[in-house]
Amino acid sequence: MRRALALASMLPLALGGCAMPSWVPFFGGGSGKTEPAKPLATAPVPLRPNAPANPTAPDEGVTDRVLAVVNNDAITLSDLQEAIAVYQYENRERAPAPANELAPQFLTRMIDNRLQIQEAEREKIVIEDTEIEEELSERLKKMNVKSREEFDTMLKAQGLSIDAVKRRISDEIRRNRIVGRKVRLRISVTEAEVTQYLEANRPKLETGLTYHARHILIQPDAGGATDVAWENARIRADLIRSQLVEGADFAELAKQNSQDATARDGGDLGTLKRGELAQDIELQILSLAPGEVSLPHRSALGYHIFRLESKDSLEGEGLARVKAQIREILFREKFDARYDAWIKEIKQRAIIDVRLDGQL
Repeated sequence: MRRALALASMLPLALGGCAMPSWVPFFGGGSGKTEPAKPLATAPVPLRPNAPANPTAPDEGVTDRVLAVVNNDAITLSDLQEAIAVYQYENRERAPAPANELAPQFLTRMIDNRLQIQEAEREKIVIEDTEIEEELSERLKKMNVKSREEFDTMLKAQGLSIDAVKRRISDEIRRNRIVGRKVRLRISVTEAEVTQYLEANRPKLETGLTYHARHILIQPDAGGATDVAWENARIRADLIRSQLVEGADFAELAKQNSQDATARDGGDLGTLKRGELAQDIELQILSLAPGEVSLPHRSALGYHIFRLESKDSLEGEGLARVKAQIREILFREKFDARYDAWIKEIKQRAIIDVRLDGQL
């Protein structure tokens, strides 16, 4: 029973359902790269979580009620109910909204998907049976289904057929292909755009970078808020820094002289993210080269001596990683804008008759 429930909950993976993320590979694209494919996030699937083992014919007066006509294709109440049922089943632990509230949004997405299928048909995009079989096999591996017979049994329990599953997979691949042709292949991100984004957002991009430093704190004598006490503290800090410059061990001098809680750890501040320390302190540390010792820096607590152990920077491999992330960000932004414009364009030349009255 437990295995059956687990397999039932994973059926949407095989069917390409609403649970699929909006950033997924273009199946059959050949590159293996991950590309944005918004329509796959909203594709309805014919899974009926509560379907009987031997389903009877649907009530023609209810389940075949037409909710929208997209050019010459009809979207029925049963189509919409199935898509919403899958979503509610997959999100049952999150208390999803009632079906009546979800219906307008889901119907809009289903209309978008139907338009894309029609565009693929106009472009004469044909999906071979071998492609469908390969994709289905990959999904069944992820579901840990050992045989087609086992999968057929699962489908029958849900009132489905293998042909219905294959049609859904074929539609999904066709949507990916047409979106690739009409959107993805018409997008490019230049090096100049990446550089411009980097310079405009450098402070924000550097926020997540880390650094490692040590620290010695010399405080004025107890109760000594006088200028003399502060001057004595500065002199002691200067002497300690001179020893460090001459090669003394920072950790040992921190243990012997620092009046900070980190003294027992040799003044080790650990690995810090930029923005964690006070701005004036951080500026002192990050202005150093790795291994360099700072001049004594006065704060409200006393005089600080810092040594930078290491730091990440937007250089070398770090810069290459950040540029790759920027390129992906810019690509997604362009993809979303072009995809939305394309959907708007095909909607404008389509005949769409929506008949949803808010009641399911």
